[in-house]
Amino acid sequence: MTGAPATPLLDIRRIYCEPAAAALPRGAAILARFPAAERIPVESHWRIPALREGDPGDYLRPKRETLVLGVKQGLGFRPNGRSADFIAPSTSNGCAMACAYCYVARRKGHANPITAFANIEAILAATARHAARLGPKPQPNQVDPAAWVYDLGENGDLSVDALISDNVRDLVALFRTLPNAKGSFATKGVNPALLDYDPQGRTRIRMSLMPPGLARLLDVRAAPVEARIAALPELHRAGYEVQVNFSPVVLREGWEAEWAALFQALDDALPAAMKPGLAAEVIMLTHNAALHEMNLAWHPKAEALLWRPDLQEEKRSGTGAVNLRYRAAWKARWLARFQALLAARLPYCRVRYAF
Repeated sequence: MTGAPATPLLDIRRIYCEPAAAALPRGAAILARFPAAERIPVESHWRIPALREGDPGDYLRPKRETLVLGVKQGLGFRPNGRSADFIAPSTSNGCAMACAYCYVARRKGHANPITAFANIEAILAATARHAARLGPKPQPNQVDPAAWVYDLGENGDLSVDALISDNVRDLVALFRTLPNAKGSFATKGVNPALLDYDPQGRTRIRMSLMPPGLARLLDVRAAPVEARIAALPELHRAGYEVQVNFSPVVLREGWEAEWAALFQALDDALPAAMKPGLAAEVIMLTHNAALHEMNLAWHPKAEALLWRPDLQEEKRSGTGAVNLRYRAAWKARWLARFQALLAARLPYCRVRYAF
């Protein structure tokens, strides 16, 4: 896959490890992959004070150098209806990237590096049972016309997780065997290993895109947008269902011109075979006061765009969190303008949902 980052995202020097995770085959394989890393036993992957109390200005080092190895406890499935029909039990939590707007950073405090879960067999078995109980999808919806779709990467980026273990390969292999279900994950990464997973159309990759100038400021440690776009045809040829996320839409002076340029770059890169089936999600920026305070310590330039009280209002999310979103009446107008621009530039791109 062309355009992979030249500097490795990971230089694992310490692994916080639950003993139960180390005893599982996948946990042992992950530890063997990083033999020089210091191993630090912990009772719970959720309770690691050193990760919660890190130096606010040293935000990126833990993401590059630290890995947590744990056992996923809850194996429930949550209805979704937007990106997927269900949110599946995650095989990881946290991320090596540092997108300035990302809610995942709030889960464990401070930088929240990757936690990889070693009980992959239990997660796979729970997913297979859930799909079997559902049976055939009774009618199409905006998620998919025929298959139940499971979001596999709600709390991380599976393109990066695939650098750590075979969990992602195993997920892709599972969905090859489920006639009524597909896996799905969003990514800002470019990982050539994914091309060898043989998804056979049963895994959907949603590549997150924004104008390159914005991404250089906000998508810290993510693959360049140009590399993400270049990867799309390769992923399609490898057998993935490829969609795009225009996310988040961050408003600033000249936003329509820079998004129009992105749409043109995407149109130029996509082969004709991909265009009729292309679908997209459009997600306007959501921010959070706690994340704002965290960002001020390590990346204040991002906050000049993300923290806009003159344009934003508080709104409680479905999970009960209080977030900042663009003021409702203005947001509706801006979202309509965005969709009109998209329809004019990429008329074949269907918007699955927008909010």
